[in-house]
Amino acid sequence: MAFDGIVTKAVVAELSELNGARIDKVFQPNKNEILLGLYLNKKNYALDICIDAQNCRINLTTNSKPNPQVAPNFCMLLRKNLIGLKLKNIITFDLERLVILEFEGFDELDDIISKKLVIELMGKHSNIILLDDTNIIVDSLRHIKEVDENYRDILPHTKYILPISNKCSFLELKDFNDFKSHFDISDIDSLPIQISNIFNGISKNFICSIIKKFEIKELNNSNLEIIFNYIKNIIDKIGTDNLYFEKIKNQEGIVKDYFLVPCESTEPFPLNFFIDDFYFNKETSETFRNYRNTLLKLILDTLKKYNKRLANINEKLHECDDMEKYRIYGELITANLYRIPNKNLEEVELENYYDNNNKIFIKLDKRYSPSINAKRFFKKYSKLKNALAIVSEQKKDTLRELDYIESIVYELENSSTVDELTAIFEEISENDIFKEKTSKTNNAKKSKIKKSKLTKNKEVSFNPIKYTIDGYTVLVGKNNKENDYLTLKYANKNDLWFHTKDFHGSHTILKINKNKPYPNSDILVAVAKIAAKHSKAKNSSNVPVDYCEVKYVKKPSGARPGMVIYTNNKTLNVNPI
Repeated sequence: MAFDGIVTKAVVAELSELNGARIDKVFQPNKNEILLGLYLNKKNYALDICIDAQNCRINLTTNSKPNPQVAPNFCMLLRKNLIGLKLKNIITFDLERLVILEFEGFDELDDIISKKLVIELMGKHSNIILLDDTNIIVDSLRHIKEVDENYRDILPHTKYILPISNKCSFLELKDFNDFKSHFDISDIDSLPIQISNIFNGISKNFICSIIKKFEIKELNNSNLEIIFNYIKNIIDKIGTDNLYFEKIKNQEGIVKDYFLVPCESTEPFPLNFFIDDFYFNKETSETFRNYRNTLLKLILDTLKKYNKRLANINEKLHECDDMEKYRIYGELITANLYRIPNKNLEEVELENYYDNNNKIFIKLDKRYSPSINAKRFFKKYSKLKNALAIVSEQKKDTLRELDYIESIVYELENSSTVDELTAIFEEISENDIFKEKTSKTNNAKKSKIKKSKLTKNKEVSFNPIKYTIDGYTVLVGKNNKENDYLTLKYANKNDLWFHTKDFHGSHTILKINKNKPYPNSDILVAVAKIAAKHSKAKNSSNVPVDYCEVKYVKKPSGARPGMVIYTNNKTLNVNPI
């Protein structure tokens, strides 16, 4: 959706109904957004003003935004200057993406005061500027110096100057011929760019949508007039209830965007709230995608680190393969010292009594005598033997950590909300293997995050996925910490625990109802399918799922979140698809 001058004018036409509303709240959810609380006719409204380069807009909103505990300076300034004032007028110029909110009220001495809030929705140059009654800038959300931006000065205590545009005004066109005379119509591909560059407030995407809507393949006077009449029709209907946003679909039928279209409807279509939902969903998706990509990079970097560690461990284990060879060398030399000349040799030929007395050549370090060479072989054997014990334990630990990291990757792949990502980040922040990475990612959290112990009496963020099968309740954990709480604290000992065999997945609990008979085989299979569905094997055709009573599920001391062992289990092979 292009929030161009046409959309701006249409939205402001709806906002004009709020004239006379009193400002009672001002919030600043982030560095690019201001929320004004308005009260009119016993109703509360929230006006969202966003100057993000990609999502700049002004519209009424019903979606809640986070309110910082400490208000930024510009927010405090707006509260001081605007709260208690009434919205006197909303002004737009031509099809410019410029909106001026005029406020009026009384000061402590009952003198009339007036303020203006200028909203410039101009991509990277977007800004929110507070003016006094003489058009002097009180302050702005962004300070701009002309020498830095090759633009106007937007600084406190300077005179506000309206932005200057060299483009033509579509509203001042006399007729179609006047419209046609402004550009070359030989190339249809360049037409959207030409119109956007020549006329104020008409975006390239809007023209592209018109061309697609009317399936215009070539550019001639007739098709050009269709485009002109469509734009004029849209502008003429601004301020009425005869405009709405139509979906733009690709060849697969997926909605890619929206654009303004005229309609003859008896029911009003609130453009403000449609825009609000559109941008809220867009920003939520962008936030989710960026957050997930950041977490995924963090986790994959750690996974790469542990895979490299495993490769080094395997290399050391490979060196230990020759451990017994050095012991045999040492024993053979020691047993044959009486036959070996007591001088420095490069190699000796001995009978190997470990191999039917077959001849064996042993290379020696000629800097040392045979007896010292034998000691060196025993020392190397002893060193490799000790290394084998240590490195083997390191490999077990590394494999456990890799298994846990892969479970985090599975959680991340199946997450769908920012809250779920936050839960994953909190989980990995509490684990030493991610400590270095998460401390860089979360510089704001300078104090150590203490591990929280799960108890039944403690309030825990617990919202598992719920299913009902023939009156039985099935609960599925969304992440490792929730899996732990679900299985080890929430579930009863006689409930049934399900988990895919040899695949990462969620803990699944079938609640046993004492007032109902024990679940039959059909119910068990249905629950096993749910467990397989919420696992890494969800796209497989034959998935083994283990199940047992919860009392047989244990968590080893020091195990990572979600990692458990179980006994007395049975296995069902199911098809989750």
